[in-house]
Formats: sequence, C-alpha cells, structure tokens
Amino acid sequence: MQVAKRLPMEDSDFIQKLRVGYVAAQVISLAIYFYIQMQIKKKNDLTTLKYVQPASPMSQEEGGLVTTTVRDYDLQETSKAMKGLFTGIAFMGFLHVYMKYTQPLFIQAIMTIKGVLESKPAKLHLYGQKAEGDLARPFKSAPGMLEQFTGQSTQVQTDAASIKSAEKPTGAKKDL
Repeated sequence: MQVAKRLPMEDSDFIQKLRVGYVAAQVISLAIYFYIQMQIKKKNDLTTLKYVQPASPMSQEEGGLVTTTVRDYDLQETSKAMKGLFTGIAFMGFLHVYMKYTQPLFIQAIMTIKGVLESKPAKLHLYGQKAEGDLARPFKSAPGMLEQFTGQSTQVQTDAASIKSAEKPTGAKKDL
C-alpha cells in the first residue's frame, strides 16, 4: 500500500503502463485457471462426492443432497472463481473508467494473481497438495456476515447422518 502512494499517478504514460500491467495480470490469472481446468480434466478423478448443500438464507427452498464427482466439483469451483475474476474486472472497469480512480489498478493487479495462486484449486492441482484438512472437498467457506448475525450455518455438511437424512424421501407427493 505504501508503494502505491509513491507511484506517479498523475503521469499519463505511467497510467497507460499501469493499465497494461493490470490487463496482463488478469490474462495471467485466467491462463492459470484454464491450466488448472486442464489439469483437473487430465486427472479425471471420478470419485463420488456426496454432501448436503444448506438452504440459502434468502430463499424459501431447502438445501438438498448433492452427488457429484471430484472432477466435476473441482471444475465447478474453478468456474466460480473465474466468474469472480470477471466480476472484479467489471468492478475495476467501473472504478477506473467511470470514477477515474487509478490507484486500485496497481493493487488489484497484484492481489488478483496472489488470490489465484493461493486458491484451493491451485493448491490441489498446481502445487500437488493432498486434499486433507482445509483442502478436503467440499471446501469450507468462511462465514459471511449474515451467517454471523443470524447464527444459521451455510456450511456444507458431509457427515453420514446428514447425508442419510437428506437421502430419505420427504413424503410430499408430486402430481404428474
């Protein structure tokens, strides 16, 4: 942050270089995610993964049992991360083009690559770490603000009792 304050943000040549650096960082981040997807497809781990997805606090729908493979789960998580990357690009575009902020370009260029390299799919498929503890699938997410205020858990449940109760029919009849 201290480095960003010392950069010549009024110099148009420097701002142009900063834009190029930001775009390059985003392209590198996307390339890393595409490489991770290639590695996932190459491993083709078809181990079955079952977990209970909790209900969304804002929705009336109940959470349900999710049965997938490790390959599909990892591809889904990588896809979510890529969508988050595009959302960040859109937000940064708004801040820079419309609001005329230049300082976040420098910080986001660094933070994006750092975030990609520290992501759970990268730890598993780039660095070859074991899927244990924090990297065990399904990945645990940090509690959100709504979860902290309401006390409702939005964590996926992987214990046998939760999976067994989710597999039972609810008894509701659906008309055909």
